Amino acid sequence: MTQPILGIDIAKLKFNACLIHLNGKLKHKVFPNTATGFDQLKEWFSKLGVERVHACLEATGTYGEALSLFLHRAGHTVSIINPAAIKAFAGSRLSRTKTDRVDAELIARFCQAQAPPAWTPLPQEVRELQALVRRLEALIELRVMEETRLSSGITVEMVRESVEALLAHLNLQIKRTEELIRTHIETHPTLKQQSQLLDSIPGIAETTAALLLSEITDITQDRSARQVAAYAGLVPRERQSGSSVRGRTRLSKIGNARAAACALLSGHHCSAVQ
Repeated sequence: MTQPILGIDIAKLKFNACLIHLNGKLKHKVFPNTATGFDQLKEWFSKLGVERVHACLEATGTYGEALSLFLHRAGHTVSIINPAAIKAFAGSRLSRTKTDRVDAELIARFCQAQAPPAWTPLPQEVRELQALVRRLEALIELRVMEETRLSSGITVEMVRESVEALLAHLNLQIKRTEELIRTHIETHPTLKQQSQLLDSIPGIAETTAALLLSEITDITQDRSARQVAAYAGLVPRERQSGSSVRGRTRLSKIGNARAAACALLSGHHCSAVQ
């Protein structure tokens, strides 16, 4: 261990931090998950005489994005870990207690033992594309819910009018968001080139291409279709041991769920863009 380790258990409103000093001593502290909390974390480092840390946190949606960027921009090493790996590590240590404080230390111990690779933030244009694509997904999901409600047979006229008005608004928002995605891709040469290559694959339309570009952030970095499939969690997972264990081979599902859903729907390998 060449630098202190910082394990972070992130939540919507706060995060628990566990710092492992080079001498092995532990320090715990809770901070609000806000810009003010990030500044407090920086002050805490200063009081402890810490200049650089290797920070680890789980990949838990959007809760940790701002903190990860803050730490990276401050010059710290940041690793974002699949929660399944932390869960397996906890099992290997026979950990039975689960609290935010314990989880923060567990993540720090994982980082200390495994030395996971450093995370690099996505380019700004990809982060913006990802946000737009995910917003589009949310709008479409809302529309499906309202369409289902309308088709179920609404007997109260005022409620039916409300649902129809909301559907009209959602359709406008969906159309506008699709236009924003299209314009965003057109104004960034790399995204435009990759989108054109994806569009050339039969069965992949604009929306699918945008989703792939936002979730598999640079397909050209992957040397094979298998690597892209592994990222999406679509590679086989075997269960075989000795002569008695012969489990069925299943998809691992340890990967990017959005990319996996997109790949399954399109039914095509992404290696064609290389």
